[in-house]
Amino acid sequence: MPRLRQVHRADAPPEVLEYYDRLFGDRDPVSEPGTATGTPGNWWTVFALVPYIFKHATSHFGMFGMFADKSISQLDGKLRELAIMRAGFTQGSQFVFSQHCKAARRFGVTDAQIEAIPNWQLADVYDETERAVLAWADALILQGGRASDELFECLHRHLSDEDILELTYHVMGYNLHAVCCKALRLEFDDVDERIREVPVPEGDAPADWAGGAWKRD
Repeated sequence: MPRLRQVHRADAPPEVLEYYDRLFGDRDPVSEPGTATGTPGNWWTVFALVPYIFKHATSHFGMFGMFADKSISQLDGKLRELAIMRAGFTQGSQFVFSQHCKAARRFGVTDAQIEAIPNWQLADVYDETERAVLAWADALILQGGRASDELFECLHRHLSDEDILELTYHVMGYNLHAVCCKALRLEFDDVDERIREVPVPEGDAPADWAGGAWKRD
């Protein structure tokens, strides 16, 4: 369950209701959740708590997403989706990664390229431009923006200044959504923390891994 309150259809302001109508029809998405892509849809119902944030986020989607009548982005959609998928994967967001696998196929990304996202460095399914884009996404997400001059120059050989700005903006925008979804338990990121101590079997004494467990006679 989401950690924050959800906005029922009856309480949604007009700017939110417009999206509820498109995604959920005449259903109340809180009491009858579910979207056409199989998600619960609670990203929408939680972000609706603050309409101006909802508007800002959906404006980003509208640049190229499902609600755009005509894309205003000049960046190659295939490159954008490769980078967003990598951002979702490295940030550990099942929601961002899974949703953008579907979007990526619409822009010509192959199943082999999608499957290779986790280990793209070892894959032979990407061309030089795609590899530069994936490396840029890693520099943004995994290295906190510490992109080397060498990486930038490689990327710049293939993309314009405008393209690089768009790419960077979209990757970091979806990094925001990936983190929010995990923290607020939204959509496919409503999962328990799996990294924890595993208890010793009942009746056994815990080993002293710092000392006695490694002693030899």
